Amino acid sequence: MARAKAPRPKPPQSATRRLLGFCGLSFAAAAYVGIDYLRYLSPTWHERLQPVLWAALALAAAGRAPFYRHWDAELRAALPFLGSIVFMLSAFLCEAISVRFVSAVMGLQWHGSAAPLPDTGQWLLLALNEKLPGSVVNLLRAHVITLHHYLMLFMMLGFSVLFDCIKAPGLGISTRYMVTMAIGRLLRTATFITTILPSARPWCAAGRYQIPGHPHPWAQKYYVPYASDSHAIRWVIDNDMAYADVQSYPGEHRPDWGRMSFLVDILRPTPGEGSSWYHLLKKASGGCNDLMFSGHMFVSVLTAMAWTEAYGGWISVAIWLLVLHSAQREIRERHHYTVDCVVAIYVGILLWRMTRSTWSARDANRARRLAKLEEVQSRLIHAAKDSDIDEIRDLLKEVELAGREKKGFSQRAILAFAAATIMFTLTCVVLALTLTSDG
Repeated sequence: MARAKAPRPKPPQSATRRLLGFCGLSFAAAAYVGIDYLRYLSPTWHERLQPVLWAALALAAAGRAPFYRHWDAELRAALPFLGSIVFMLSAFLCEAISVRFVSAVMGLQWHGSAAPLPDTGQWLLLALNEKLPGSVVNLLRAHVITLHHYLMLFMMLGFSVLFDCIKAPGLGISTRYMVTMAIGRLLRTATFITTILPSARPWCAAGRYQIPGHPHPWAQKYYVPYASDSHAIRWVIDNDMAYADVQSYPGEHRPDWGRMSFLVDILRPTPGEGSSWYHLLKKASGGCNDLMFSGHMFVSVLTAMAWTEAYGGWISVAIWLLVLHSAQREIRERHHYTVDCVVAIYVGILLWRMTRSTWSARDANRARRLAKLEEVQSRLIHAAKDSDIDEIRDLLKEVELAGREKKGFSQRAILAFAAATIMFTLTCVVLALTLTSDG
């Protein structure tokens, strides 16, 4: 009598949920960028669909949160996460002060008269405009994706940990993102503050700032006398000493900022810009000099690297194509020179690789099990030779326990932390998009 075939085993529920999560995350990311672009194609449909998408994403995250299995790992990652926030905000403060300094130190007259640098990347794009079909050129000019889109794409990637789309903890990859962002911003600040480059948009400073028209006293003494006279430049090189007389310039406005008065020489305030140093930093924005390297491109590269490592798939390829589109648009619209975008791309890639110790898509539990298995390998072989089933079972149990995460928090603490984390993150997203410029 022929034996009946055994029923085919069904895939585990977690694997099915993970597959659905993969498809859902790709669709959500594509839908977010596509629906937001409708603001240019059909504002009416954009107003209808965007609230629906945000409501669906928020409800999906809130509905899944109570069933998430790794809140204990998130709780252990909370302190490094909070530390990374402080580190990143400190880096942003240092960058904002430096942006204001390089924008104000040369004075408004220099901004209007300094010629932009020759940029072969800009020449290439202008040449392509003459060769490519009009539809292709219009696509290259289109504002498909901007800075806040990349930030929100990363937020979606982080929340996808609730659906097992990426490796837990989600706060781990967020910590890595912010640590890398902070390091990159500090490197960027050290780069653009050391050599001041003219903007590709000479009219920028006049429309954005109320800085003095004349140069800073430091520039009056060490730059202006030697800016164009080749004989003066050679004399300074040979003698390594500033020798020229300083011209007569108007005095500097010096408000009383109390303990922060040391910033007066750096920020160069004017009477019409208010009495608060913080107000000046809020208006610093992206500056009106060329800032090496592009901060927008750096953010986009970090987002693309995070998606590639943690998620992969066709949507990661699409995000990299959007990064390239953003780069050519930054150059085309002369927000940056080509070199700024090129440097931002390879610096972002290298820094993301360097901070792998903060979070990695590799399975650390599996690595611990393999290490434990290697440790007990000889004992396991001896137990197998002796047919000692109990010893084999105990050794395999040690291997399994080595790969498990330690749990040291009560269920009440985990639930409270889960609710606080979701509310804190959503609040930060709303504040970032409402109180700042373009996220």
